[in-house]
Amino acid sequence: MDLFNAIVLAIIEGLTEFLPVSSTGHMIIVSSLFGIAGDDFTKLFTIVIQFGTILSVLVLYWKRFLQSVDFYKKLFVAFLPAVFLGLLLNDFIDELLESPLIVAFSLIVGGFILLKVDDWFKGSKEEEVTYLTALKIGFFQCIAMIPGVSRSGASIVGGMSQKLSRTAAAEFSFFLAVPTMFGATVKKLWDYYQEGFVLSDDQINYLILGNVVGFIVAIFAIKSFIGYLTKHGFKVFGYYRIAIGIAIFVIHYFVMPLSI
Repeated sequence: MDLFNAIVLAIIEGLTEFLPVSSTGHMIIVSSLFGIAGDDFTKLFTIVIQFGTILSVLVLYWKRFLQSVDFYKKLFVAFLPAVFLGLLLNDFIDELLESPLIVAFSLIVGGFILLKVDDWFKGSKEEEVTYLTALKIGFFQCIAMIPGVSRSGASIVGGMSQKLSRTAAAEFSFFLAVPTMFGATVKKLWDYYQEGFVLSDDQINYLILGNVVGFIVAIFAIKSFIGYLTKHGFKVFGYYRIAIGIAIFVIHYFVMPLSI
């Protein structure tokens, strides 16, 4: 990985983490095109720079995080499925992360779902998240352990299936990202050092830069997404996912094999 790779991947993370298009899927594909996807530091980088996007949520919604203890209890309940299933399926997830074609398939299937989700749940108007709703959203989020599904997309659809409005479902998805992505960052760093790797000065600088760039870009992405979602819904994201998924298949089979 070089400086250019780090900046591009950080921009992609900031733009896509809170959109229902799969940030992990995008970074797997781009790092594969760069020829660095198999590098252990690249795999660490794509997870750890999520910390910067966490900070963007805390900055934009700081009042909500000071609202009540009940708010944190609901986040904890929603976070629990990811903890248990993440530990249980860790090796299987690592294998899935090595297949751009799984990303492509997930993008296309998720795209068709987003084309219909507004029609399926057009009566969803609730603004309050209950404990049971939080738990169900947490299980929906776990679907995104399959690369290309999209953590935000899965949790938003999960929220709408529980009668939450589009905005309420999206915002809870942002909030749930904080413990989920923080936990993933800590675990990835721990595993990296347990495997005997040590970060060089350049790699530390890349991580710092990636988090800063991801933080700045994510702030603009969240603001834009909420405004667009409120007015227009999910269809454009569905078409985008389908187009990107098809493009990956075409590139892999007719231009150059994509491999991790």
